[in-house]
Amino acid sequence: MKHLLYSLILLIVFSQPCLSQQRKKSAPPDLNMTPFVPVDVSQLPNGMERVDIFLLMGQSNMKGRGVMPREPLADPQIIMMHRRTDGWFLARHPLHSVGDPVTFEKSDNAGVGPGLAFAEVIAKKNPKTRIALIPCAVGGTRIDKWQKGQRLYEETIRRAKLALEQAPRGRARIVGALWLQGEADSNTPEQISVYPERLKQMITDLRKDLAIPDLPFIACTIGELKEGSIKERAAINKVLLNLPNLVPNTACIDSRSFAKDIGDSVHFDTATQERHGRLFAKAYLKF
Repeated sequence: MKHLLYSLILLIVFSQPCLSQQRKKSAPPDLNMTPFVPVDVSQLPNGMERVDIFLLMGQSNMKGRGVMPREPLADPQIIMMHRRTDGWFLARHPLHSVGDPVTFEKSDNAGVGPGLAFAEVIAKKNPKTRIALIPCAVGGTRIDKWQKGQRLYEETIRRAKLALEQAPRGRARIVGALWLQGEADSNTPEQISVYPERLKQMITDLRKDLAIPDLPFIACTIGELKEGSIKERAAINKVLLNLPNLVPNTACIDSRSFAKDIGDSVHFDTATQERHGRLFAKAYLKF
């Protein structure tokens, strides 16, 4: 009997995936495996006069989990800095790719976020401007990880300055930051209470370190979609919607009336994210 029990225990233990396998974020099944197309950011295409750089900041909803399109966008007017390598490529989903740009090795669950739809609108409005996106978002991150001195904040500053160095001299500028974050700060009353001041401080430091005192900063509401946390998410949204009253030259787009998720009550679906992108663009163009 003891031998039988021991055998059953071994069977259960060794039939379970190891902890690293359980924690690994697998790539979505619809990941487009077409290799990323490299671009020379130091040269402007014919007809282009300057490069406008946008920072994409936040957590997993800025990173995006929406279903991928069958074919990647290939517009030389819209480019992206690769999240893992700092190399420049034609912009496409997933903007926050951390996998190898050719083999897709080490890809994770990044999908469609709002950044590309935003860039497409801006590009149409500015046909002589190349739009450069710098994906900076990391899933699950609280706002304290985005404070000055913390890795995510410092990496955003480093990559923004690197983009200016790599672009044609005198023809590049950082023109805006998009923010989609807050779910990770809605877990306790203490986190919610300090969120307004930390958001304000982050924007202040970002503008100072980039030497752009009036850098447009546009936030987006988070989803009030998960039962048991609607009240807490609404509290974060109240802060985000009040941002223009808290910090000059900011805005917040509101998707509460139409936001839908991918089935997990957290991450926005592709249609919602593309609408986010267009609303981000509409808000930015008012600046």
